[in-house]
Amino acid sequence: MIRLALFGAGRIGRVHAQNLAANPRVELAYIIDPDQQGAEKLARMVGASVTQEQTVFADSQVDAVVIASSTGSHADLMRKAADTGKAVFCEKPISLDYAEAQRCVDHLSAKAARCMIGFHRRYDPHFSVAREQIARGDVGRVFELVVSSRSWAPPSDQYIKTSGGLFLDQSIHDFDMVRYLLGEEVRSVYAVGGCLFEDRIGAAGDIDSAMITMVTHSGSLAQINNARLAAHGYDQRAEVFGTKATLFVDNVISSAVVRGTGDGCLSASPASTFVERYRTAYEHEMMAFARMVDEGTAPRANQHDGLIAQALAEAALKSYRTGAPVVVDAALQV
Repeated sequence: MIRLALFGAGRIGRVHAQNLAANPRVELAYIIDPDQQGAEKLARMVGASVTQEQTVFADSQVDAVVIASSTGSHADLMRKAADTGKAVFCEKPISLDYAEAQRCVDHLSAKAARCMIGFHRRYDPHFSVAREQIARGDVGRVFELVVSSRSWAPPSDQYIKTSGGLFLDQSIHDFDMVRYLLGEEVRSVYAVGGCLFEDRIGAAGDIDSAMITMVTHSGSLAQINNARLAAHGYDQRAEVFGTKATLFVDNVISSAVVRGTGDGCLSASPASTFVERYRTAYEHEMMAFARMVDEGTAPRANQHDGLIAQALAEAALKSYRTGAPVVVDAALQV
């Protein structure tokens, strides 16, 4: 039985807690969150105890920690987990500051820490099938990849102020998906964007829309289309163009039934939230983390993947601000 502690009782923390509690090989022992009432409510739901940070790291019976707390706490908790020999799962990003993220990754590497980063889309069955076909060569030489990622609704003002901005908050998943699908690194990034429909996002210092063009080291082209809104629902798609085949990873809809009348045909909308769209991915992700802790199975995304995706987000921000492409060198210094 694997004994775990969870930092963070917010929305994503609740998702992870429920998936961990459903796993027969896991004991979710502790919940830690500054919001005592929220932590206690979640703990009662999953049969855990509420405690403090120092208790977790002093408890030699805790095998691993899941970090789903506020981003500002990530790097420090990851280092403490590494120092006490506990495996760690951490939501993205490692830190809002790239230099701090780099220091954290260096620390984990020096400690030979076992780490998984929360790029849940790598565990989505649909994207995984596309990845497998590309890796087998079924698609041939991939020359273009288009990733579309748009939220169902603009986030709150408070979220915008603490998110790190569209590139680090939203696009970072798409940067990771480009690397995951293509199986190679990005050489250059060019980003354009603006605040096109939600003035309060601009007032908070962020943008609500972006398009990002990348060139990989082999010369393949990748395009990311982002927005904080999609009128039809949570928009999550990918198109892969190869010399042997074209792959379309489409939105997941609630029903395959199409209703036709004299006015036309109407199909169901895509999932309305990321929790609905990626429900299976989150389940598979926590099962994979349990296997990593128990069996030593390598995660699909580790701390180095987290750092590379963050470097690409930083490159996109720099490109957006300067209006010029940014070359990402081997050292990931942008």
